[in-house]
Amino acid sequence: MPQQSILVADDDALLVGLLTHRLSAKGYAVSSAGDGAAAIDAVREQRPDLIVLDAMMPVMDGFEALRRIKGDPDLSETPVVMLTALKQEADVVGALELGAEDYLIKPFMPEELLSRIGRILKKDARP
Repeated sequence: MPQQSILVADDDALLVGLLTHRLSAKGYAVSSAGDGAAAIDAVREQRPDLIVLDAMMPVMDGFEALRRIKGDPDLSETPVVMLTALKQEADVVGALELGAEDYLIKPFMPEELLSRIGRILKKDARP
C-alpha cells in the first residue's frame, strides 16, 4: 500500500515543523504550504490524501482556499481538516458547511489531531 500523503497549509513555521515531525513519525508523507494560494497549487500538483488547513494565512485565507478546493470537481473529494485559532460558532459551522471534514481549534492536542486524521483516512480508504 502506498504511503498516504498530507499537505499542511499554515504560515506558522514552528507549527508546520511540529506537524511534519509528528505526521512523518506516523508514516505519512508530509508537504507544506505557507499560504492559501500556495496550498491550492500544492493540492493540484501533489494530490494529497488529506489537507490540514489553517484559516488565517496571507495571500488567501483558509476559508477561501477551502471554498476553491471543494468547488473544484478534480479536488473536491480531498478531505480537509481545519486547524485554526478561530473558534466562533460561525467559523466552525461555516467551514463544515463549505465541506471541511473536521475542525480543531488551536491550541490543540497533537495526538487528537493524529487520531482524527487516521479516522478520516481510514474511512476514505474503504471501498
